[in-house]
Amino acid sequence: MDAFEEFDASQLYCPKCKQAVPLRKRLLLVLSEGDKYEYLCAFCSESVGTKIDKNIKPISIVG
Repeated sequence: MDAFEEFDASQLYCPKCKQAVPLRKRLLLVLSEGDKYEYLCAFCSESVGTKIDKNIKPISIVG
């Protein structure tokens, strides 16, 4: 079951292109619960979804 705990989409439906399209992944935010990414259409750059990658290692602040 661990094999399907996290995965990345390779194609999603783009409402602008009206078909499943390849994606580009862009980092939006670094959050305490994980990094938030946005999936963009490779053809028109329309946003087609988001994902939060959960951080496995804890964040430590060096001051």
